[in-house]
Amino acid sequence: MRPAELAPKSAESKHESLVRSAGVVSASVFLSRITGLIREIAMARLFGAGEVYDAFLLGFRIPNLTRDLFAEGALSSAFVPIFTKYLSTKGKAEAAELSNLVATALLFVVGILCVLGMIFSPVLVHVLAPGFTDVPGKFELAVKLTRIMFPFLLMVALAAQAMGVLNACNQFGVPATSSTFFNLGSLGFGLTLGFLIGKRIGISPIEGMAYGVVIGGALQLLWQVPSLVRSGFVFRPRINLSHPGLRNMFQLMGPAIVGNASVQVNVMVNTNFASSITDAAGHVINGPVSWLGYAFRFMQLPLGLFGVAIASATLPSVSRSAATGDMAEFRETLARSLGMIFLLTIPSSVGLAVLGDSMIAAVYQGGKFRAYDTHQTALALSCYAIGLAGYAAIKVLAPAFYALNDARTPMLVSLASILVNIVAASSMVKLAGLGHAGLALSTSLVALFGSIVLYDLIRRRVGRMDGRRLSAAFLKISAASALMGAACMLSSHLVRHWLGVSRLARVADLAISVPVGLIIFLFAAKLLRLPELEAARRALIIPLSRRLGLGRANLN
Repeated sequence: MRPAELAPKSAESKHESLVRSAGVVSASVFLSRITGLIREIAMARLFGAGEVYDAFLLGFRIPNLTRDLFAEGALSSAFVPIFTKYLSTKGKAEAAELSNLVATALLFVVGILCVLGMIFSPVLVHVLAPGFTDVPGKFELAVKLTRIMFPFLLMVALAAQAMGVLNACNQFGVPATSSTFFNLGSLGFGLTLGFLIGKRIGISPIEGMAYGVVIGGALQLLWQVPSLVRSGFVFRPRINLSHPGLRNMFQLMGPAIVGNASVQVNVMVNTNFASSITDAAGHVINGPVSWLGYAFRFMQLPLGLFGVAIASATLPSVSRSAATGDMAEFRETLARSLGMIFLLTIPSSVGLAVLGDSMIAAVYQGGKFRAYDTHQTALALSCYAIGLAGYAAIKVLAPAFYALNDARTPMLVSLASILVNIVAASSMVKLAGLGHAGLALSTSLVALFGSIVLYDLIRRRVGRMDGRRLSAAFLKISAASALMGAACMLSSHLVRHWLGVSRLARVADLAISVPVGLIIFLFAAKLLRLPELEAARRALIIPLSRRLGLGRANLN
């Protein structure tokens, strides 16, 4: 066979390897998201969607915003490409030295940030949610919970760096599973401190849950330590500010922090709007912050399963391609990753929009979480779902620029998104009167804007990425998803007509409508001959069936 005939197979093999890596991450993230939902269900049943959970959510969001800005945002985007380059071209010893330098810097810098955050918590709470001062005790509770949870930032920053090291070593399962230990630890220790021994030591139930968040963050880090040790990366404190790799990472992190800061500014703007939404009589409503929080948390399931999983597997691959100068492979990997993003997120967004009421009711409704909360949360979820493909695409596209040693472009796009979000959010809430649903919709519009602009810019930077194939895939997947949505809508209507709207009926709706929709989508996708579907089948289904003893040889 001629060498030219072997090249396509090599490309297909690399793509299947990437999809398999994404599958490992997806399975781990699925476990994480399920445990996260269990945690959210417990919070919904125990605290509902009123002022106490609003305060907790804001207190958790402040260090979480800093985490997204610094730890899992700028740090991951800047560290993974540089570390991968060192590992690929300079060897493990040099890569380990860089890892130790980064970990030492994190302990010092993020530790100071935590102390400052605890000191200035009242200012942060007032900036993020000025409407809390209108409800007696709500502001003070949010400040207390923020101070308790701020050390979570240091734990998760170190966990993010550990995740980057393991991903660069092609280990995806353990780091992707680490957030499962956060969910289990924060819930278990939170319930223990808040409800079992809280009264004896003077801790209220919601304060106990806040302490559980910090302990869960520590478990998220500790879970990854044995894998780091086995891979030859044992932490040793190191300080060398002149190290070229560390300086290069700082150069990338500067624009990355600014770029991620714009995302956090958008969150702050929307939280500010949500905390000040009023009813017809002009009274501030308790609930919008919680409804948006529950809805976005619910959307994290498909976003983590598909967007984060594919992005985690793609970044080390494109970083290696950029380090070795293989731009053809860079383009091919990125284009195929975007195709898989479309295949998995577009039908998911349709499903969330159509079946959102039943999903929210089945998971959250009960205790202090009422039917009214279910409807309002589902409304926000349907608006968030519009931007799901955009969210996931950004997670693949933005880090690709960092692999090219370009942090400036994603930064400028993120800064432009601030203006888009302010205009969209204010228009939706004040002019259109859509309330919290308008804020969710504005968030989706920002995500779609960012993904489209980033795609256009990287296409101009690296050359064509088989745009015709991507456009055809997008249209075919959208058509199959529309058929799926119609089938789910009809099925859901019939189930509600027969069984009503009780919680059990909602569960039955999901049990019937989800499989019906999936079958319709797969049938339509097969008729439309989607290559992404076949690639997923070769990379995931066939190897899994062989492991389970279902290969052809076993069936004959």
